[in-house]
Amino acid sequence: MPDILFKEKKIRYAVFGEGNAVLLLHGFGENGRVWKNQIEHLQSHFKIVVPDLPGSGNSEPLQGEPTLDDFADAIEKIMQQESPGNKYSVFGHSMGGYTTMAFVEKYTDQLNSFGLVHSSAFADIDEKKEIRKKGISFIEKNGGAAFLKTVIPNLFSDESKKAHPEFVEDLTSLTKEITDNTLIQYYQAMIKRPDRSSLLRNTKLPVLFIIGKHDSTIPLDISLKQSHLPSISSVNILDHSGHLGMWEEAEATNKAIQAFLTMVVTLK
Repeated sequence: MPDILFKEKKIRYAVFGEGNAVLLLHGFGENGRVWKNQIEHLQSHFKIVVPDLPGSGNSEPLQGEPTLDDFADAIEKIMQQESPGNKYSVFGHSMGGYTTMAFVEKYTDQLNSFGLVHSSAFADIDEKKEIRKKGISFIEKNGGAAFLKTVIPNLFSDESKKAHPEFVEDLTSLTKEITDNTLIQYYQAMIKRPDRSSLLRNTKLPVLFIIGKHDSTIPLDISLKQSHLPSISSVNILDHSGHLGMWEEAEATNKAIQAFLTMVVTLK
């Protein structure tokens, strides 16, 4: 895997295909392999760049208390290496979507579009912050593996778990390299993130929303509330999905991303 050096740590990423660059950012407790279905579908049309965020997969964790802005800076350094001088699209799942919004705030001039996949531009409400703080306490007391074991099943819709019981085990396998400290870093970064919904309201870029009808992490009403803010948006509701539509309804997710990227080309 290629890598960049960011704050003296190796951040690794994978590249698939050729053409206009598309950046895919994974979420909390995952790594770049969570996008496997989308990589397989899109790599014949685009250059797909898939980082492991700091501390996940093959990337080294950052020291101290990194922020989502730090993650955005690391990703921007990757794209300096992979798409210098060319505009590209970025899509983020869950925490990757929070990182996407930090990226849009700092580097919007490098983008031709972006998207939130089961994610939100809003800050955590106080109740959500308390839930995350309790999660940190649980990790400190019981370990990250025990924490993820309680969290991961809730990411899928009941329908998905019945039809594909292997999903829970497969997602769990992506979390094995993540340390307790990294999981705590991620939660702290998410708690501290600001509301960036104004970026959606003011952007001139096309924005993609992929929403799970049964998502308990980013509820449907929250997703719909933000989806009308951009002047150009593509809203896709997955009727059978929870928080992992990239797996639960892979074909629908692939078609939504490809159709959106095709639209972006026509708008240039």
